[in-house]
Amino acid sequence: MTVSGPGTPEPRPAAPGASSVEQLRKEGNELFKCGDYEGALTAYTQALGLGATPQDQAILHRNRAACHLKLEDYDKAETEASKAIEKDGGDVKALYRRSQALEKLGRLDQAVLDLQRCVSLEPKNKVFQEALRNIGGQIQEKVRYMSSTDAKVEQMFQILLDPQEKGTEKKQKASQNLVVLAREDAGAEKIFRSNGVQLLQRLLDTGEADLMLAALRTLVGICSEHQSRTVATLSVLGTRRVVSILGVENQAVSLAACHLLQVIFDALKEGVKKGFRGKEGAIIVDPARELKILISNLLELLTEVGVSGQGRDNALTLLIKTVPRKSLKDPNNSLTLWVIDQGLKKILEVGGSVQDPPGELMVTANSRMSASVLLSKLFDDLKCDAERENFHRLCENYIKSWFEGQGLAGKLRAIQTVSCLLQGPCEAGNRALELSGVMESVIALCASEQEEEQLVAVEALIHAAGKAKRASFITANGVSLLKDLYKRSEKDSIRIRALVGLCKLGSAGGTDFSMKQFAEGSTLKLAKQCRKWLCNDQIDAGTRRWAVEGLAYLTFDADVKEEFVEDEAALKALFQLSRSEERSVLFAVASALVNCTNSYDYEEPDPKMVELAKYAKQHVPEQHPKDKAGFVRARVKKLLAAGVVSAMTCMVKTESPVLTNSCRELLSRVFLALVDDVEDRGTVVAQGGGKALLPLALEGTDVGQTKAAQALAKLTITSNPEMTFPGERIYEVVRPLVSLLHLNCSGLQNFEALMALTNLAGISERLRQKILKEKAVPMIEGYMFEEHEMIRRAATECMCNLAMSKEVQDLFEAKGNDRLKLLVLYSGEDDELLRRAAAGGLAMLTSMRPSLCSRIPQVTTHWLEILQALLLSSNQELQHRGAVVALNMVEASKDIASSLMESEVLEILSVLAKAKESPVTRAAAACLAKAVEYGLIKPNQDGE
Repeated sequence: MTVSGPGTPEPRPAAPGASSVEQLRKEGNELFKCGDYEGALTAYTQALGLGATPQDQAILHRNRAACHLKLEDYDKAETEASKAIEKDGGDVKALYRRSQALEKLGRLDQAVLDLQRCVSLEPKNKVFQEALRNIGGQIQEKVRYMSSTDAKVEQMFQILLDPQEKGTEKKQKASQNLVVLAREDAGAEKIFRSNGVQLLQRLLDTGEADLMLAALRTLVGICSEHQSRTVATLSVLGTRRVVSILGVENQAVSLAACHLLQVIFDALKEGVKKGFRGKEGAIIVDPARELKILISNLLELLTEVGVSGQGRDNALTLLIKTVPRKSLKDPNNSLTLWVIDQGLKKILEVGGSVQDPPGELMVTANSRMSASVLLSKLFDDLKCDAERENFHRLCENYIKSWFEGQGLAGKLRAIQTVSCLLQGPCEAGNRALELSGVMESVIALCASEQEEEQLVAVEALIHAAGKAKRASFITANGVSLLKDLYKRSEKDSIRIRALVGLCKLGSAGGTDFSMKQFAEGSTLKLAKQCRKWLCNDQIDAGTRRWAVEGLAYLTFDADVKEEFVEDEAALKALFQLSRSEERSVLFAVASALVNCTNSYDYEEPDPKMVELAKYAKQHVPEQHPKDKAGFVRARVKKLLAAGVVSAMTCMVKTESPVLTNSCRELLSRVFLALVDDVEDRGTVVAQGGGKALLPLALEGTDVGQTKAAQALAKLTITSNPEMTFPGERIYEVVRPLVSLLHLNCSGLQNFEALMALTNLAGISERLRQKILKEKAVPMIEGYMFEEHEMIRRAATECMCNLAMSKEVQDLFEAKGNDRLKLLVLYSGEDDELLRRAAAGGLAMLTSMRPSLCSRIPQVTTHWLEILQALLLSSNQELQHRGAVVALNMVEASKDIASSLMESEVLEILSVLAKAKESPVTRAAAACLAKAVEYGLIKPNQDGE
């Protein structure tokens, strides 16, 4: 018996009464051959549910294993093969497939046992013998590596723990080598088995920053995607000890501890993905319990006195990334509910803190914003009104506990907490504002003579002004107060905040030119003052941030936009501030840029509806004359000249919760506006825009990811992708581009994605494989039937380039499909560009797969007419493609050549062969020469 490859499901004679099982299995086999592995899986699964015999079940399970191998889901491939072996212990194909899955999972010792069993069952099978030799070599290499690593690990720890080596280059090199070793699974396992965690604990206990960094980075390698090593590490170090490292003053150490804890969270959630199992099974793991212990310690850290502000921020970042559900499709939000019950008050305590006053928690300029982001994510993760009502009740009780009976300090803390809620879950903030006496206290404290009290009150007023529910109240009661503060206060910190409040109220009409809140010219005066403060580097960054907040609102006005982009100093100051430690400015910067580039969603109103609205005396929004396309293009060019791309690239790299999904969406919108003009794309690429767009296209809101993906498509179409996305980055572009092929995207997005994928598919086989892996082929095929000629043409061009891959050639060669027919028919269409794409694909496929040549006459009766039209075309590219197709058909078989030579094709080829030397004449001459060789025609007396 000879074994078929791991991806070859096998047929079997049907058992009596099992026709439906047999039918589904055959259907699965055909789907498998066509490359539809998921469809094949579905068919085999349905067959299993129809009461298949044990023998049938074994075949179906091993066929499912073959599908999972193709889909690179090796865990499931192992499971399915094992089920087949349970049914039939001597199933050599199932044993072989399980060995392949085990090898991919890195479990070489188990894989070799299966292969040895295969060889014992079929001693003469060369496939098994070769596989056994290969895996034996891998095992020997691993043993050599592990034995040589033993001594190295011991030596590195000796150097690191030697007090005599303090600060030496030798010690630094040893720490670097340890970190590098831990990045590889084999190295991490070796360190772990060499009592490494206990030794790393000793490095942490030294308190030396360099040694602590080395220990934390090595622990990252040990815990990465390995659940049992992670639990063992936590049991040795202690969860409390690991979390406490977050709170140290050294920022680099705190960040390294944050990274380690993120890896620990991921390992506990996902389990083991890599090959080494280490002590797997030796420890009883309850991930939910370990997660809650970790989160509980993080919540405790939030309110501990003595913890650094940076550490508190890192703890908030971890909670933001870990607690809420990744997808709302996941029904389980129990972790969020548990955190709200156990830690909401602690989060609110951070949100209600002010920066560095005596006796308060140490916080940074970003701490309150991070707390707002966390509160917002927790609130958004709630599923029903009862859960939201509980959140509101807890928030209101906390605010009341400070507001009532705690004196002025308590009222300030309560108002600060309300501000935090207004910046996060604003629904909860609005409800808190409505608590008895809160709004009145805010208004009263705005008039306080104490700067700290004024700051808290004015900021609360500003945040409240942004909420539609309170805006009318504040317009009536707060505008005069804000104007008075702006004009009379001697402190810039108060004046600038008062100005932002006025800016918010002044921009209530948004981009609607007809709705102006203030007198003509007032917004321009406010904007001028904002720019003046923004450019004043004598003012601290935290205060200058408020100037940007003001501009974010005022730039709804096109006159303000025009003045702003003309002010080079203001743009430079804006971009410098976006790179500063003041992370909370990011959203305001992004908002101002969206306004300046008009990259918000805007649809031209239907003229008929406008007339109808006017007739009904309804308000009709009006666009500012300076928001027309020409003005927008000019503003974009000025922003590019000022270095906007470099600034935005730095913003995207920000490791902070302040870079929310909403903020990412704003940046994506701006990038899309920046690459709209083909002439500007080179500038965007040169300043790192291509690199910055990738993370925006892979993470964020659906709208933001789509906008970023479209910007990537535009860059990929008009620039060299290998230059724009160097190295491995080019492969990351494929997934965002494929996402634009979905039906919920616009026709323009579909078209640009197809054009971009066409460029990528023409570069290398590895890129074509990546496109195939992202399951783009069925969608591209769908667009080949699109009514819009440009989309249809782009899809055909893309398929032409993909046809260089074996898998796509297999699809065309598979029986029972019309793919080849479509290409032949498109080669005869009126659209010359479509004909060129289809004929190019036809030429390539008939060259790669000669068997397709014999099928061309079968797919349509018009094939000869289409081929003749290609050969007679005035376009030399079409002529060349037609000549190559004719040559491939002639070379494929004598019968096809005979039918061609009996038609007008002979005369056409004879004329073409006598023309001026070109690829067309060479192909035509080769066709005639082959026909002579077959004896179908004879050369004339001149030997032609």
